[in-house]
Amino acid sequence: MTQNRKSTGTLCVWGGEPVEMVEQATQVPVVHSVSFGYSDVDTWLQVAKGEQPGHIYSRNTNPTVQAFENKVRLLEGAEAATSAATGMGIISSTLFALLCPGDRVVSVKDTYGGTNKLFTEFLPRYNVDVTLCDTTDHEAIEAAVAGGCRLLYLESPTNPTVKVVDIARLAAAGKRVGATVVVDNTFATPINQNPLELGADLVLHSATKYLGGHADALGGVVCGKKKWIEAVYHYREINGATLDPMAAYLLLRGIKTLHLRIRQQNQSALAVARFLESHPAVEQVFYPGLDSHPGHAIAAGQMRGFGGMLSFMLKENSLDAVRRLLPRLRYAHAAANLGAVETIVGPPATTSHVECSPEERARMGIPESLVRYSTGIEETADLIADLEQALAIFK
Repeated sequence: MTQNRKSTGTLCVWGGEPVEMVEQATQVPVVHSVSFGYSDVDTWLQVAKGEQPGHIYSRNTNPTVQAFENKVRLLEGAEAATSAATGMGIISSTLFALLCPGDRVVSVKDTYGGTNKLFTEFLPRYNVDVTLCDTTDHEAIEAAVAGGCRLLYLESPTNPTVKVVDIARLAAAGKRVGATVVVDNTFATPINQNPLELGADLVLHSATKYLGGHADALGGVVCGKKKWIEAVYHYREINGATLDPMAAYLLLRGIKTLHLRIRQQNQSALAVARFLESHPAVEQVFYPGLDSHPGHAIAAGQMRGFGGMLSFMLKENSLDAVRRLLPRLRYAHAAANLGAVETIVGPPATTSHVECSPEERARMGIPESLVRYSTGIEETADLIADLEQALAIFK
């Protein structure tokens, strides 16, 4: 077991925080200053060139933002990290920084809706060839990668059908052709999974979700080897999708309880999934912690916990059934978010794949009747009782 795993809870609290802070503060201060002044031009120039530590302009770097990046870097066991204003900001920055016209990307069909739009709508405009494979067909993914690619992009578990890919196996396939392997680890979090340990080159998060955990701050972060992070940072500093210092502070505060929240969410999600799997109104439950999940064995081998996210299909297979169910839930926000302390529910049509048409969702294997369920930190028994009373409408 690595030191990163041994000390995850302590890293959540202490990791990445400056040794000395303003006026002996015990919390990282929110530095709202746009610029940072120097008494002599030579020192200023050295900082600007990166020859000594410091900051010159908050679009580039900022002390509060840097503390957030360092904390996530340590949790993922990475050499370097950089951030952006949103999860899609960091995904876009990563892809556009590392790809050039004529390059080829291999990915899976079940990526987050915004990511899928980059693959199907935006990157092709720049003459980037994108091949999307069936998510659980590892042989097909390996064959596509073997044909040559600049970048292999994975997401595991996926949003919203929580499919699982074998990161180590596919990362090895990417390495054989010299591809950069990127993994979206948002659903798993560094508590449950560390893709860099499994062979990935870069791991990214929508920090808006589990890292922040309180649905009050937007942000994204990517970690990995310095040479790739420098490329992403350079693109992001010029693109301008900078993480706000106040958001960085809120994300830092949220991470301090990440290990505790994930512990409860792992436990509750598994119990909820088992309950739903046995309910007569439910057709199918998607959760990697269930023995019935096709990717359970892979998840058990690469994850330390199965996460707080699950989804399920009602036997009454219609969006109308979802419309009737959601308002009956008393301990769940019907909202387009996930990973918060409160339970959050919604169909992909209004959450993960709102940007996609019904036809596009169908091609990705996402039924309109699917309910995405982000388990909060409420008492497990209360969540199950709430689902039981809401599902009673279908009896």
